Amino acid sequence: MTPRLRFAHLPTPVEPMPRLAKALGLSHLYVKRDDLTGLAFGGNKTRKLEFLLAEAQAQGADTLITAGAVQSNHCRQTAAAAAKFGFDCLLVLTGEPPDRPSANLLLDELLGARIVWAGGRENRERVLTETFEQAKAEGKRPYLIPYGGSSPTGALSYVFAMGELIRQKPFDGELPDWIVFASSSGGTQAGLTLGAHIFGYRGCLLGISVDEPSEVLQERIAALATETSLKLEKRIEFSPFNIWVNDDYCKAGYGVLTEAEREAILLFARLEGLLLDPVYTGRAAAGLIDLVRKGFLDPDERILFWHTGGQPALFAEAYRL
Repeated sequence: MTPRLRFAHLPTPVEPMPRLAKALGLSHLYVKRDDLTGLAFGGNKTRKLEFLLAEAQAQGADTLITAGAVQSNHCRQTAAAAAKFGFDCLLVLTGEPPDRPSANLLLDELLGARIVWAGGRENRERVLTETFEQAKAEGKRPYLIPYGGSSPTGALSYVFAMGELIRQKPFDGELPDWIVFASSSGGTQAGLTLGAHIFGYRGCLLGISVDEPSEVLQERIAALATETSLKLEKRIEFSPFNIWVNDDYCKAGYGVLTEAEREAILLFARLEGLLLDPVYTGRAAAGLIDLVRKGFLDPDERILFWHTGGQPALFAEAYRL
């Protein structure tokens, strides 16, 4: 059995969004609040870190090393988990150091993480490997967490998250017809996909791509879900053709705030008092809203938006609404 540390605030609540539903002409719209997992402003990576840190402890590690963008939610939560459990933390971030840290980067530094700047995104994997080897050379015992925490160990957390949702049965004892969420590194969707298979969820899991073509994500998610199943001691083969990904909303590029994300953030804030982030949940919500307006999602179906967190990015210098 894969070890697990329990520090996330679980189960996260599921709440109706009646005013937003009315504005969009929907009968049933709910939100799963994984922005409330409790670790340094929360987010979906906290679930993954329960398993990743337990594995790091089991391996005798004393240093966590991971990578991400400047405003990485994953890096912020990793830094918080490292502080909570006494690990050193090295974060390899894309780009160059800004004149003044803000939002997630400010929190990374507050939490005690050491930042290694990788320059261009094409350098990140090389710098990550170099940072890992340097830590070993210095006598540290590093544990490498992949981008987004999306390893089989990390993805396992969302297998159990699917079981959590099924026990909640938020729609008056029924399950949603559609679950919509942001998808990027693939770990969350891979875990939900495996969890749907194990727990018998028959609805549709729709990942709104934040930055990758749908074919790339489908291949990645299917492979990761298959590999994650081995953690449960039974190989289950998943096909990319059974993975639902929509990449219509990422053409502007990663982290580029368009009018669609801006509208989604404002609608959620002003109709439901819910804060989305500009990069992930804002883009996923923009996709959800557009698919409703286009008639792709039936207004009488039960729709759940899985909020994966990320609100600190609202305070980044790059995103001034």
